[in-house]
Amino acid sequence: MPYPAMPLAEAHAKLTAPGARFEIGYAEIRGERQKVWKNAPPTLREVFLLGRSFADKTFLVHEGERATFEAFARAAIVFAHELQAAGVGKGDRVAIGMRNLPEWPAAFFGAILVGAIAVPLNAWSTGPELEYMLTDSGARLAVLDAERFERLKPHLDACPALRLVLVSRAGALDHPKAESWQALIGATADWANLPALDVPKVDLAPEDDATIFYTSGTTGKPKGALGTHRNVCSTLFARPYGMAVAALRRGEEPPAPDAQAPQKSTLLSVPYFHVTGCMSTLIPCLAAGMKLATMRRWDAGEALKLIERERLNGCGGVPTIAWQLIEHPDFAKYDTSSLEGFSYGGAPAAADLVRRLKGAVPASQLATAWGMTETSAPFTIVIGEDYETRPTTCGFAMPVGDMRTVGPDGQDMPPGEAGELWVRGPMVVKGYWGNPEATQATFGGGWLRTGDIAKLDEEGFCYIVDRAKDMLIRGGENIYCVEVENALAAHPSVVDAAVVGRPHIELGEEPVAVVTIKPGAELTEEALRAFA
Repeated sequence: MPYPAMPLAEAHAKLTAPGARFEIGYAEIRGERQKVWKNAPPTLREVFLLGRSFADKTFLVHEGERATFEAFARAAIVFAHELQAAGVGKGDRVAIGMRNLPEWPAAFFGAILVGAIAVPLNAWSTGPELEYMLTDSGARLAVLDAERFERLKPHLDACPALRLVLVSRAGALDHPKAESWQALIGATADWANLPALDVPKVDLAPEDDATIFYTSGTTGKPKGALGTHRNVCSTLFARPYGMAVAALRRGEEPPAPDAQAPQKSTLLSVPYFHVTGCMSTLIPCLAAGMKLATMRRWDAGEALKLIERERLNGCGGVPTIAWQLIEHPDFAKYDTSSLEGFSYGGAPAAADLVRRLKGAVPASQLATAWGMTETSAPFTIVIGEDYETRPTTCGFAMPVGDMRTVGPDGQDMPPGEAGELWVRGPMVVKGYWGNPEATQATFGGGWLRTGDIAKLDEEGFCYIVDRAKDMLIRGGENIYCVEVENALAAHPSVVDAAVVGRPHIELGEEPVAVVTIKPGAELTEEALRAFA
């Protein structure tokens, strides 16, 4: 059968028709009538309850620790009741700053269940940066690991709203605001023995505030992207919808959800505190009953051991991780036959990555997406043959969202012409916490101005060509860094490449490439110049 077996527009129409799993409805969101997924969970509480229904299946794996869905649920609910006892309620902010420990999702959902706003903190932040996010959000309570606590301790007195800090995996806590997480909730191995309490009775609605994820942007202080329950839940259908489109384009019927099917599993190799880790991975895995394995820090060799030991089906996160995994000198020594797919986003992927992934794991189905903190992670998606035949695309917009490319004069650009990507839909956050000026500048007029330069083709596939602030202008000619990076990364000895600009007295600026080559490979600048 020739590919594609069905036009993309026809696939969208079939999958979103009345009565279909991905049926589109409408809702009023901040005064505007918008398309929404009719069958998406209304709030994260329903996602949590759905996850709890998987009971004794393994949910979290972290090094030697394991927790079932029920054990995780008990920990989150006990924490929720502790929050209520501490006076934390709807609209209060609860910050979470730690590595990818099992405590992270328990703290996140515990906050969600009492109607609080979860505030993930970048675990790489310095003490002053942690202080800024805590004071800017007005967090009343924070859950930290020992390392983050030590960084923040000299700054705790500068966080007046912060009443209590629960510290995980720490020794002596020599601060009056600090208490032990384990003393309240117990270690991961103890969660199954916690009491089976009811979920707190709190009124939650789709438009209620749920999360504040801090995004640095290019200048100034980090901005807190304020997301709602609907924002987060709208991204749950991204991968299932992409899989359904891929099936129709192949000439197959999309498989129906099967609760009796063998459990799927994936490796989370990016932080929970990024929307990719939380909204693209953690929350969909909870909703789908998937096993989620994490590492203390990313290491390709350790990841290969984990994939073999846990028989993991999925891997990805960002393109660099996929590169490092398949280019690892020990890749062939491990059994990676359980892998069914690589999924990544968060940064442009070189076109050659698709070829190399298919060569390393021929049976895998590849997927990529585009999104931002401001779009609650994936806004576009592409899976399978559409990606293999269009390796530079980041996919098509989910049908509840709209995309346009806008030129300098504010007019829409025709297909194939580059312009700034503007998007709208139920996954786009409300704005920036406590920052009406930045909110108006970025979200004003009903569209999110992404700052990405993109092209749209006739079918609606999107191609990111650069960041507006990263595009170089050499002697009056636009140079899109991603295009140069793709050309360099196509060399078989190159793992990754980044192109930046530097000032030039005659040309204004010129491109400079920073290139990483495979371990053991030999490549000179002259040879790479000749290749490019």
